[in-house]
Amino acid sequence: MDNRHAGGSYEELVRREIRRWEWQLHKPPHVLERASKSVQSSLNRRIPERVHNSITAAVKSIVHTALFSAEYLPKSKPFFGATLAQSDERADEILDRYKKWAAAEGAGTGAGGILLGMVDFPLLLGIKMKFLFELAQAYGYPTKALHERLFILNTFQLAFSSPEKKAALLKVIKDWPVHEQVLVSASNYEEHIDWRQLQQEYRDTIDFRKLLQLVPGVGAIIGAWANYGLLEELGNTGKNCYRLRRLHVPDTN
Repeated sequence: MDNRHAGGSYEELVRREIRRWEWQLHKPPHVLERASKSVQSSLNRRIPERVHNSITAAVKSIVHTALFSAEYLPKSKPFFGATLAQSDERADEILDRYKKWAAAEGAGTGAGGILLGMVDFPLLLGIKMKFLFELAQAYGYPTKALHERLFILNTFQLAFSSPEKKAALLKVIKDWPVHEQVLVSASNYEEHIDWRQLQQEYRDTIDFRKLLQLVPGVGAIIGAWANYGLLEELGNTGKNCYRLRRLHVPDTN
């Protein structure tokens, strides 16, 4: 266990970390991000439409599988009765394992050129879903319930969405008890999912880094770097979303 709780309660320090994280979410995009968006748009226009369509279909298929099947259910049981510090520690262990897995997968597919590089998209998305399911269990939330899987989906979207969308998604996370009651009583969970927006936001957020993976000669290096970083971002977002739930931090905006 680390010593982040020295000089104050662990929960107090976590609240300060959450405030810094929220501040980062609300920061406007810097010059490099705006420039990369322009490059990304140019690269996207060069890729055949059939490739874009296959990526979009893969995103919907994998997310749908995560929400409505047992494929990503962890073998481990939820970590009930753990303190927040203990859950954070377990979450860090899970994230470290998945970052290494994602980096190895990115290096392997990145070394194989454009065909294997395109295969990396669904493989990486599957890794992300498996990670989020394990992360939920680390904080004591069983993932058999569909409303818990929708929390996972909102966490995923928050990690990979445009700055314009993050504020609304964060509000959903912070007011989750209210949203959860709506979802529990809903007759059709899918009506709460905007598939088109989910796919487009995810692709727009990761495309620039993943497209670089297709560059001949450096694909393996870029693939490992991109996948490791994407899991790092997802892990940071996921941890703080579950911390918010454990600390019962409501939205005050």
